[in-house]
Amino acid sequence: MICALGAAVCFGTASVLQAVATRAVEPGSGSGVDAALFLRAARQWRYLLGLALDGAGFVLQIIALRHVPIYVVGAALAASLAVTAVVASRLMAVRLSPAEWCAVGVVCAGLLLLGLSSGAEGTESASLALKLGLLGAAVLVLLVGVAAGGLPDGPRALVLGLGSGTGFGVVEVSVRVIDSVGDLADPALYALLVGGAAGFLLLTSALARGSVTVATAGLVLGETVGPAVVGVVWLGDRTREGLTWLAVAGFAVAVAGSLALSRFGEPTPPPAPAPPAA
Repeated sequence: MICALGAAVCFGTASVLQAVATRAVEPGSGSGVDAALFLRAARQWRYLLGLALDGAGFVLQIIALRHVPIYVVGAALAASLAVTAVVASRLMAVRLSPAEWCAVGVVCAGLLLLGLSSGAEGTESASLALKLGLLGAAVLVLLVGVAAGGLPDGPRALVLGLGSGTGFGVVEVSVRVIDSVGDLADPALYALLVGGAAGFLLLTSALARGSVTVATAGLVLGETVGPAVVGVVWLGDRTREGLTWLAVAGFAVAVAGSLALSRFGEPTPPPAPAPPAA
C-alpha cells in the first residue's frame, strides 16, 4: 500500500509537468497517436522530469501490484489527482476552494476504507485467453487513438483520456499476470509494452489539445474500473471476510473524489499582457 501511494505521488506530480510541456509545443497532425508530438514534447525539460517521475512511479506500481489486489492499486493511482491538487496549491499558487479541499479529504477517506477492507492478492493464474484478450485490448487502444484524431476537441479529449486509461489499465493487469519477464512467448509481456506505449501516446495527444480536465477524468475511469473488474472476476482478488461492502464504498468514494479533482491536470494559463499605456 505504501508503494501504491508512492506511485500516486510520482504520477500526480508528473501530470502537471507533462501538461505544461505538451502545451508549449506545436500540436502537429492532430492524430490521437502522434509519435512526433511525443518527440517534440520530450525536448522540454518538464516533460523529461515528468517521465522520470513516471518511471519511478511505475516501479513502485509493479511492487504494489505483486502484493495487494488490483482494485486497491487502481484507486491509489486515481488518488494521484489529490496529490496534484495539493502540490499545485503549494508550488503553483493555485487556490483550492473549500469544496476541493473537501474532495481531497474524500479521496483520503476512500483510500483508508480500502486499506481497512482489502484482503490478500488473488492466487488464481491467468488463462491464455485472458492474456490474449489483454493484447487485443492494447492494440484496440491504438486503433481508437487513430480514429479519435478526427473528432472535435471536446469528445476527442474524453475518448483519448479513456483510451489512455485503458492502456494503463492493461499494463496494471499485465504486470500481475506475467509469468516471467524473460518468457518472450508470453502474450502478457507484449500487452504490457503495447498498452504502455499506447497510453503514453494517447495521453500526450489528449493533453496537447482540448480540455485536460476532461482527458484526466477519462484517464481515471479507464485505469480503475476495468482492471478492478478483471482482478475480482478472473484473478480472485478478494476483500477481508464480511467487508466487501466497505471495499466497494471505499473504491467508489476514492474514484469520485479523484474525478472531482480532475481539473488539476490543467496547467495554469499565463497572465494576460497589460494593455499599452495611453
